[in-house]
Amino acid sequence: MGQKTHPNGFRIGITKNHNSTWFEDYGNYKNILHEDYQIRQLFEQEWQPFYTKAGIVKLEIKRKINQLELLIHAARPKAISSNSGEDESKFVNFRNQVQKILSSQKQIRLKVNQVDKVENESLLIARALSDQLEKRVAFRRAVRQTSQRLQKSGVNGFKIQVSGRLNGAEMARIEWIREGRVPLQTLRADISYTSYSAHTIYGVLGIKVWIFNKEII
Repeated sequence: MGQKTHPNGFRIGITKNHNSTWFEDYGNYKNILHEDYQIRQLFEQEWQPFYTKAGIVKLEIKRKINQLELLIHAARPKAISSNSGEDESKFVNFRNQVQKILSSQKQIRLKVNQVDKVENESLLIARALSDQLEKRVAFRRAVRQTSQRLQKSGVNGFKIQVSGRLNGAEMARIEWIREGRVPLQTLRADISYTSYSAHTIYGVLGIKVWIFNKEII
């Protein structure tokens, strides 16, 4: 078997940044790391309805001396930051729950940033493909439609892999399709990668998407 390297972890510090940015003493490192984990778990639970509605891509955590900044990256930020009273109370409630997780009193700021190009985000592509598979669309048709959509968007290359009991087959297998260049060992290549799961009546299908956007020089 070949030894695979995670495309995002391979490029951290070179062309990609950490999803959490902070410094802490060695003795307190594990506590802050656990706080980050709890905040992300809470965010996934509380904001699950917005993941598809707003196209949430990731949550960034930035810590300062007396401030905690949470950056939500979404394709449709207006679906989150509307001015209705219900949404405003959701922000306040989430902020109060995060404050209970923190070991010290800090000012909590929530920001919503818009993703420039939806087609360049592998998580959104994988989530759309997962929705199709869960609706019992044939996997070849779903992958072909996703491939055509990416080709029209103008990305330099992509690879889509689906594994599991495809179309209810007795034996699990792996099927994949690749178009254009996907240079996994080139550090300057901007690769958007994600792994996702589709829960079907036949079992769980694994989805992996690699998108090569450009080369960062």
